[in-house]
Amino acid sequence: MNLILKAAAAMALAAVPAAAQTPADTNPNTIKMETLTLTSDWDKTFPKSDKVDHRKVTFTNRYGITLAADLYTPRGASGPLPAIAVCGPFGAVKEQSSGLYAQEMAERGFIALAFDPSFTGESGGTPRYMTSPDINTEDFSAAVDYLVTSPAVRPDAVGIIGICGWGGLAINAAASDPRIKATLASTMYDMSRVSANGYFDSDDTAKARNAQRANLAAQRTEDFRSGHTALGGGVPDVLPPDAPQFLKDYHAYYKTPRGYHPRSLNSNGGRAATSAIPWLNFPLMSRAGEIENAVMIVHGEKAHSFYFGSDAYKKLTVTPGQPNNKLLLTVPGASHTDLYDRKDIIPFDAITTFFREYLGQ
Repeated sequence: MNLILKAAAAMALAAVPAAAQTPADTNPNTIKMETLTLTSDWDKTFPKSDKVDHRKVTFTNRYGITLAADLYTPRGASGPLPAIAVCGPFGAVKEQSSGLYAQEMAERGFIALAFDPSFTGESGGTPRYMTSPDINTEDFSAAVDYLVTSPAVRPDAVGIIGICGWGGLAINAAASDPRIKATLASTMYDMSRVSANGYFDSDDTAKARNAQRANLAAQRTEDFRSGHTALGGGVPDVLPPDAPQFLKDYHAYYKTPRGYHPRSLNSNGGRAATSAIPWLNFPLMSRAGEIENAVMIVHGEKAHSFYFGSDAYKKLTVTPGQPNNKLLLTVPGASHTDLYDRKDIIPFDAITTFFREYLGQ
């Protein structure tokens, strides 16, 4: 028996140098950066600030997808500084709301990174316009990877901001990644809940979900047969006469010069038609109560989506010794899309106070 153990140990030791000497370019676990095509133009839906420096950066997520981002830094500031990664709304790109939030937070003294999700905008990943609760949550942690390893950033002072559907993803990311010291969910959607239950939980039945699953299964069969991914359609160019107010609000943002962008999914053809498949079974808020770090939920009083934010807040647990580290701020009179870009309505002063308390400055 001793001879067998000695032989096994010798074989294990002999294997270590060989693995360690594997060239990086032949090691299948090496993460390789994809070459992306990034515009050098200022093509945002908001004006450029003269208080902030801006440049394009790229980084990879854990699945090897290369993400594109706009990095905003306070002009003239000396580091290392606290930093915030920003994404959303769901179906938008970094040239829209997330960039506006990032630039505003950079004006207030934070390094801010607005990124395009996997499969979207200037980021990599094929086929295009896919979504995934797992991969998109990972996108947030990949942005944190980039920030905590930057010499300009204090690695113990990194937070995230998720807007609309990315608010729910931000909470999920905070539940899985303790490096995220402070999380803001602004005008949030729970994409799992709305996908599985419909708006206001009006289709919360097994029968309704199974009918949706049948339609999605038929679509993926057709996608496989045709060899390309069909899109589900973004915000309609022409609103139906009976359009609900929130759809009118989306149209006023995504389909007008206020918020239209040629790379935005919502402004154009929308996400892949099969995008809802993983969200139907994914419990996005299931671990929200285990988040120990700070979380702030900001929602408009008049937002059709208010129930997502208020119910998510009920799942949060105040950390012992930190009685104010879970907050719900309701913005009087504000609609869902008011918190996309209405700087006169978005409570940036309160948001800044929150991040300064939990990230420092």
